[in-house]
Amino acid sequence: MPALAPYATVYAPDLMGAGFSDRPAGIDHSTRGTAKRLLRFIERLGISSFDLLGTSRGGAVAMMAAECLSGNSKLHLRRLVLVAPVNPYSAHGQRLAPFFGSAFGAALFRLFIAGTPFSYPYLHSRLYGDRSRIPPEALEGYKAPLAKPGVFEHALSIARTWKQDLRELEGTLPKLASIPTLLIWGSKDPAVYASSAARLAKYFPNSKVIVFPGIGHLPYEECPDEFNRALIEFLTGGKVPA
Repeated sequence: MPALAPYATVYAPDLMGAGFSDRPAGIDHSTRGTAKRLLRFIERLGISSFDLLGTSRGGAVAMMAAECLSGNSKLHLRRLVLVAPVNPYSAHGQRLAPFFGSAFGAALFRLFIAGTPFSYPYLHSRLYGDRSRIPPEALEGYKAPLAKPGVFEHALSIARTWKQDLRELEGTLPKLASIPTLLIWGSKDPAVYASSAARLAKYFPNSKVIVFPGIGHLPYEECPDEFNRALIEFLTGGKVPA
């Protein structure tokens, strides 16, 4: 956000159920339900034209939000930035999330993952391509919201609609071809495989794909200078001094 601030007004909404936000029972956590809440947030701010950046599952939400804007005369999406976005072409997510969405998988998740906090450092470190690049205190930042009740139920509610969300997203992609898009990945992403970037990019003919070598799922943490430079150049259309 500090890097982008000289070029734009930046909003980073803490989406319902994530981070430190409330976790009301029964809320629709599908990608479409989340996208609609995001667009209501933007509309209530009085913003009419904007760029949208989404990372990981947030990338899937961003693509769904773009589709939801079809026929909306009040909101105009200028550009889309997708950072290792969840998509139908990464085989890893297609297997794991639906498993945790099942009754057996959910029970296993609660028993082993929610009940073994000593495993968090290992799970967190696996998101990085080079563990020497993990920012100081990053793990503590990710662990802090876990103290808020309902975090694991929120994760499981996302897993339950995962397969349906991916099917709907695949049907949505052909409608997004006109949006200028930047796709950013790390070549060693263990969560959403970089190999899915090429197939996803086919739906965005007006797109640019950047794959950072040796980087994992969190390029904005692992190589922040390179990430910010690429992002600002895309948004401004100009070169940023090194």
